[in-house]
Amino acid sequence: MVAPDTERSATGHAITIFDPIRTMPIEKDGTYFGIAVDGTPADCIKLAVSFLQKETPPDLVVSGINLGSNTGISVLYSGTISAASEATILGVPAIAFSLCTYSDPHWETAEYVVAEVVKKVMKNPLPDGTLLNVNIPNIPLSELKGMKAARMGRSRFIEKFSEHRDPRGNLYYWLDGELDLLDDAADTDVRIVESGYVALTPIHIDLTAHHCMEQVQIWNTENKR
Repeated sequence: MVAPDTERSATGHAITIFDPIRTMPIEKDGTYFGIAVDGTPADCIKLAVSFLQKETPPDLVVSGINLGSNTGISVLYSGTISAASEATILGVPAIAFSLCTYSDPHWETAEYVVAEVVKKVMKNPLPDGTLLNVNIPNIPLSELKGMKAARMGRSRFIEKFSEHRDPRGNLYYWLDGELDLLDDAADTDVRIVESGYVALTPIHIDLTAHHCMEQVQIWNTENKR
C-alpha cells in the first residue's frame, strides 16, 4: 500500500515538482503495512509505479475507499479519481472507489462491492486509457439492489465562502458548497446511487470534445489569407 499521509481530498491531479516527496513506512499490529507519502494521490501512484514497484509493477491500482461521493463534476476535483487516472496514464488498470457518506459508513457494503468489481475488471479488462469510477450507496449490504452502468451527471458546485479574521486582523476564508445537479436523468451516477445501486462509470482520460472538432477546424480555415 502506498497512500497519502493525510487527507488529500479535492487535490485533483496535482503533482509535486518544487519540493521533495518524503515517505515513511507504516506498521499495523507490528507488521509492515505500507508507505505513507507526504504528497498528493497522483504523487503516490507516480512514485509507486515508476520507482518503488518499478521491477514488479502492480496488476491493478485500487484507489480508495474514499469517504464521500465522487459523482458528477466531483470527478474533476477528486484526488481519489486522479490517483486512478494517473495509473491509467502509466498503463496500469485502475478503479476508484467512493462510499457515498461522511459519517456512519457501512464498510461491509463497500468491502463486498470492491471485491466484486475487482474480480470483474480483472476478468474483463477495461479498454486502454479508461478507468472505472465506482460510487457505492451507504446502505446495509442486505439493501443493496445491485450495480448499474452510469454516466457522469452534469453538475456544478455552488461555492459558499465564509470570511474571518485571524488574531492579527488578517482576513481568511473557508470554502464550502453544495452540488447543483444540472441533469436529473435516471441514468446519471447521482440518481443511480440514490436509488440503491452501485454506480459504475467508465472514464476516459482523453478529454477532447470530439463533437467540437469540426467547429474549431472551420475557424482555422476562415483565418487563412
